[in-house]
Amino acid sequence: MKVTEHIKRANGKTLFSIEVIPPTKGTGIEDLYKNIDPLMEFNPPFIDVTTSREEYIYIQKDNGLMERRITRMRPGTLGICATLQHKYKVDTVPHVLCGGFTKEETEYLLVDCMYLGIDNVMALRGDAMKGQQHFVPTEGGNQNAVELVQQIHDAGRGKFLHDGEHSDAENKFCIAVAGYPEKHLEAPSLNYDLKWLKQKVDAGADYIVTQMFFDNQKFFDFVKQVRAMGIDIPIIPGIKPIATKKHLSLLPKTFKIDLPEDLIHEVEKAKDNAAVKQIGVEWAIQQCKELREFGVPVLHFYSMGKSENIKQIAKELF
Repeated sequence: MKVTEHIKRANGKTLFSIEVIPPTKGTGIEDLYKNIDPLMEFNPPFIDVTTSREEYIYIQKDNGLMERRITRMRPGTLGICATLQHKYKVDTVPHVLCGGFTKEETEYLLVDCMYLGIDNVMALRGDAMKGQQHFVPTEGGNQNAVELVQQIHDAGRGKFLHDGEHSDAENKFCIAVAGYPEKHLEAPSLNYDLKWLKQKVDAGADYIVTQMFFDNQKFFDFVKQVRAMGIDIPIIPGIKPIATKKHLSLLPKTFKIDLPEDLIHEVEKAKDNAAVKQIGVEWAIQQCKELREFGVPVLHFYSMGKSENIKQIAKELF
C-alpha cells in the first residue's frame, strides 16, 4: 500500500514510522531485526531503508602499491525491503539515489520493486563520495533529485528509457522526497532550496520527509512557506533524539542544523551519556507532542541502528 493511502486511512491520526540502515557487508540481518522488533508494537505502517552509495577503498598489492577500488559498504537495500515486508507484514520504502547509479540501473531497481510489490520509494540525490568536495553526477545517471523523481514517475506509468508506452493509469509508485526546514547544506538560501522542492513536487513527488530538526518553530515556518508555494502534499517530520554529548558538534557539522540553546545547556551539564540520552528522550517527547498537536500525519524516527530511546519516546505517544 502507498504511504499516502496509509495517511488517508488514518483519518487524522498521527502514525509512527522508522528509518533503518542496512548492515555492513558480510554482517547478518539479525542485528537489524533486534533494532526493529522492539518497535513493532507501535504498528509502523511503513519502514524506510537507506541506500549507501559507492565509495573508494585502497587495497595493497603484492608489489607494495595501493590499488583504488570502488565498493559499497552497506548493500542490499532492496533485499532487506523484501525481507521486512515478508517478516513484519509492513510496507517498505527503499531509498533510491542519483549518486552511484546510472539511469539504467535505476530502472532495473524500479522494475524489481514492481515485481516485489514495493509501492513506495524515496528519491534522493545523495551525498558526495568520500574524498570529493562536491557532488559529482554519475556518468549516465540522473543529475539531481528532480530528474530522478521524473524517471520514477515515468516508470511508474509504464514509460521506460528505451521502450514501453506511457499510460494515463495511476502511477504504480508513491514517491517521497526530502525537505529541509533549515535548508539543504549546499543551498545558498532557504528560498532557493524551496524552489528546488517545488520542482521535485511538480515532477511527481507524493509526500515530503524532512531532515531532522530540534526546534519545532523552524518546522512550522517551513510548512507555512511550503504551503504558500501551493504545495499541498503530506509533510512528515523527521525526528532524531540526541543520544551522546558528541551529537552537539557532530549533528550540526554533518547536517548543517542548529540546536536550541536550552537543549545545548541541558546536554552540556549532563554527567554522562546515559543522562544525555534521557535528556534527548524527554526533548523528543515534547517535540513530538507539539508536532502531533500541529497535525502532522506521521512521526518518522531516524533509528541509526538503535531502538531503545525511540521505544521510550513511542511509549509516551502511541
